[in-house]
Amino acid sequence: MAPATVSNLSCGFDVIGLALCEPFDTVELELTLTGRVEIMAVSGCNTISRDPGKNVAGAVLKAIADAVGNNTGFRITIEKGIRPGSGIGSSGASAAAAAFAANQLLGGVFSMNETVRFAMEGERLASGAPHADNVTPALFGGITLVRSYEPLDIIPLNVPSELRCVVIHPETEIKTSVARGILDREIPLATAVRQWGNLAGLVAGLYREDYDLIGRSIVDFVAEPRRAGLIRGFTGLRSAALACGALGAGISGSGPSVFALCRGSETASAVLKGMSDAMQAEGIAFDAYLSPVSTAGARLI
Repeated sequence: MAPATVSNLSCGFDVIGLALCEPFDTVELELTLTGRVEIMAVSGCNTISRDPGKNVAGAVLKAIADAVGNNTGFRITIEKGIRPGSGIGSSGASAAAAAFAANQLLGGVFSMNETVRFAMEGERLASGAPHADNVTPALFGGITLVRSYEPLDIIPLNVPSELRCVVIHPETEIKTSVARGILDREIPLATAVRQWGNLAGLVAGLYREDYDLIGRSIVDFVAEPRRAGLIRGFTGLRSAALACGALGAGISGSGPSVFALCRGSETASAVLKGMSDAMQAEGIAFDAYLSPVSTAGARLI
């Protein structure tokens, strides 16, 4: 299994993410000598293709099979616990679970970084860009920073003991490819300076366990201004989170889910209620999650 994830954390577009305890995707994988990737079944979602060329797990397994050679093949069954297009790493979880399971069957021949590279092939299929900010925490657990893509350099970050994450997922879907497509290709230097200052502040806040600094740093000047209009009720959700004591709030990944980071379970519960009330006032159906940061990523169950 591999868990849902919250990526970007507002200020860290494509480079930072955290793992949730739930929900999660589960795969069952069998090693074959057919030279083919076969998707036997997909449960939990009737819109996901069983064509390996159109399925993120299939893309991952095809890349691994090609790398290993020797007629390596796989049969996979996928149980989706994370709704596609939710903004909490649905494609990333399936890709991470497939990559992790395949490496286990092959005797652990690939390093974690190599496993991340394979999982990124699923993200390439899903969004058109092989980003790692979801698959990395889905594999490693905790909070991770992708310092560099070329070469791939992944840094596990400190997880403050009282940090909690609330996620509200409106029952709408935003395709990652669409959400990426509306972003500006270039940003002004002044905007970039503000953004990387916040990212540095967030990392420092995590290590110092300075919750106020974490909150001040969860501000996005790059993606959120473009994407907020895609999410009905976003402004009200963020305002409700902050009014109830959240450290900060923003768009989870490409949306439509909205996350809030909180200090302690009591505050997180109040934030969950406040955000839920805001959604109900908008008349929007939603799922809600309250989770500590999961220290465990992909694993055998």
